[in-house]
Amino acid sequence: MSTDSLLEFARGPLFRLSFAVLVLGLIRILFLDLWGILKAYGKTSDKRMPWQLIRSRSFEWVLPVKRMFRNRHIYSIVSFLFHIGLIAVPIFLFAHINLWKQSVGISWPALPYSWALGLALTTIVLGVAMLISRMVLKPIHLLSKGQDYFWLVLLLIPFTTGFICANLNISAGLYQFLMLVHVLAGDLIFLLIPFSKIAHCVLTPLSQVVGTIGWKFPAGADEAISRITYSDAVEPKPEKG
Repeated sequence: MSTDSLLEFARGPLFRLSFAVLVLGLIRILFLDLWGILKAYGKTSDKRMPWQLIRSRSFEWVLPVKRMFRNRHIYSIVSFLFHIGLIAVPIFLFAHINLWKQSVGISWPALPYSWALGLALTTIVLGVAMLISRMVLKPIHLLSKGQDYFWLVLLLIPFTTGFICANLNISAGLYQFLMLVHVLAGDLIFLLIPFSKIAHCVLTPLSQVVGTIGWKFPAGADEAISRITYSDAVEPKPEKG
């Protein structure tokens, strides 16, 4: 199969499949978590909910301006700006909107080319800076897992290849190859999101509700937990053998 044929497949059927997996996977996670919230709320004896506090904390998580200056200031600001480009460029780039229109028949206004170009380049630079920081800065390195490195590299691939294809004078063969990598990486990101920690981005507005209900144990649960813990401490179970 030629590169052109693979590219058409990646832009067409594979793109639609990956997007369907993304949407259905996120809907499933949202449904299961909402069901868990309703069950937990039904079991708790204290039905009072501090809605004003929940709203303010949820807004703070969506726009974490205050939290950026509490700890690791520079890294937090870099991460925040990186995520802005990470979301804005794929959604509002004209070429991507055109792909959506061809694939599923929907479109929306695009960013001016100069804005999209600046955001894409900024996202690449900040992503590389975050990757280096995770490798060389001990406090961040200790908190980083393999998935953190994998996702940073995977997210940088479509940005880098797309930037090269759109702005550098390269041969037709190299353009086709890099564009194929660009589209396949995007499809892979869509496919993997519902099965990774990134999937919980869909629950960000509900995170404070989940946390609040999670601490509302049924009446008497704290005393029962204390008795079990005390019993295990003073009467340890005999070892087998």
